[in-house]
Amino acid sequence: MVGVIRKYPGLKLLAKAAMLAAFVGLGSGISSAQPLAARTDQQQRDARPSSATKHAESMAAATPATSDVKPVRRAAATGPYYVDFRARTAATYGHAFVWYGKTSEKQVEVAGLAPAGDEIPYLLGHLIFVPSETGASYGDLDEQYLTASYRVYLNEADAKKVFAYIKHIQETSPVWNAATMNCTAFLGRIATFMGLNAPFHLLKPEEYVNRLRELNGGRKTVQLEPDHG
Repeated sequence: MVGVIRKYPGLKLLAKAAMLAAFVGLGSGISSAQPLAARTDQQQRDARPSSATKHAESMAAATPATSDVKPVRRAAATGPYYVDFRARTAATYGHAFVWYGKTSEKQVEVAGLAPAGDEIPYLLGHLIFVPSETGASYGDLDEQYLTASYRVYLNEADAKKVFAYIKHIQETSPVWNAATMNCTAFLGRIATFMGLNAPFHLLKPEEYVNRLRELNGGRKTVQLEPDHG
């Protein structure tokens, strides 16, 4: 083959041209194959995020958003009316009284039994019966003086009976005495009318209210007997 090329110099040029064309063709094939492979890989990468995105979207559609989930609120087992047995601080051993009214209203009624006047009726009331007052006394509306509270709820029909009874004993309690007709005995009459167990009336007001709650198991509602009142 070499001898033929030497005898015909023109063939040498033709061979070089053929080799150059083959090399260029091979290079062109490699260079064209690389972009093709690159495009294929890119298409596969593009396809993967697309399918993942669709999967995420389908999962999001099946799962409710956290902000849309609302906590279940259970209605409180209370009535629209109440009687609140309360105790507060006072100059000596304290005072017991009741708040009563409607839960939807801020205004409250106050009832309790206390000596009418200042220190002298109070001191005499430890020896004899003295004139009384049965409405709100100083400090009954101030939460900062509160030491104990036991609130019981009633329906409207029972509340009317209980509230009428409270007003009745207010009107029929003209005297106060520290040992007998005192503030805790006044609360005991109301509690008994409501069907609650009342503790001994000579307890201190704070102890009396806390004991009243304990004796009744902390119950929150009261329903009177059908023929009561």
